[in-house]
Amino acid sequence: MTVGIIGLGLIGGSLAKAVKENTSYKVLAFDKNQSINLQAKLEGASDGVLTSENLAECDFVLIALYPKATRDYIKTNAAKFKKGAVVIDAAGIKISICDAASKLAKKHGFSFIGGHPMAGTQQTGFRNSRSNLLKNAPMLLTPHPDEGIKTLEKAKKFFLEIGFGSVVFTTPEEHDRRIAYTSQLAHVVSNAYVKSPTASEHKGFSAGSYKDLTRVARLNEEMWAELFLENRENLLGEIEFLTRSLEKYKNALEASDSQALKELLKEGRERKESVERGM
Repeated sequence: MTVGIIGLGLIGGSLAKAVKENTSYKVLAFDKNQSINLQAKLEGASDGVLTSENLAECDFVLIALYPKATRDYIKTNAAKFKKGAVVIDAAGIKISICDAASKLAKKHGFSFIGGHPMAGTQQTGFRNSRSNLLKNAPMLLTPHPDEGIKTLEKAKKFFLEIGFGSVVFTTPEEHDRRIAYTSQLAHVVSNAYVKSPTASEHKGFSAGSYKDLTRVARLNEEMWAELFLENRENLLGEIEFLTRSLEKYKNALEASDSQALKELLKEGRERKESVERGM
């Protein structure tokens, strides 16, 4: 089997390395930075450069680009995909990508499944990619309702084969709603938190709490701004809920209301414990 990978950043590079480490599949990969294409070949992450000419050789095509670039790539190359190929993206939002790609897939005879690897770090680029980044991570897939069961089974088998711990099927709508909380809100909060003037004075006064809360403040602003705007309504809802929650803590502090503050803290602790038990 031949696997095509477009985009050799942290996720695309890690996918390429995971495929090469865990299978005997041929990997054709492309990055707009030609030096990365060479580096991937030298490191054994690819067997050659993916081109518009050899795209039709690929049984699986994994697209690790930003949302707009993903849509553009699929639109430009829709007629070049192998008939019956399975095309899966790795972007952090799904509705806008799946709507456009599913129509093109039906028209041109390939299968499209929205995807989102639940793995990553605050670091970026091929130089930080590694085959075990995806090991035991969940892979979220958002297929079209009409997609055949054999294609879904094929996709599930592939991702488990290259090291993912589980494959979770959901809808694009449910994905975008939940990811606004589990990923996007966390990045907003971390990025805003570290802007405090006190952050520059943290050395010697910080431990795990500071490190945990600021880890994802070091983000790729180009990618995350695009993701936030494409999931604007869901993210706004989460920010508004958090703002209302913080206001309650603020009010309790302003009123020196010890009982109210204890209740808020107790509620948060119990909520965390409840969520942990339900996992």
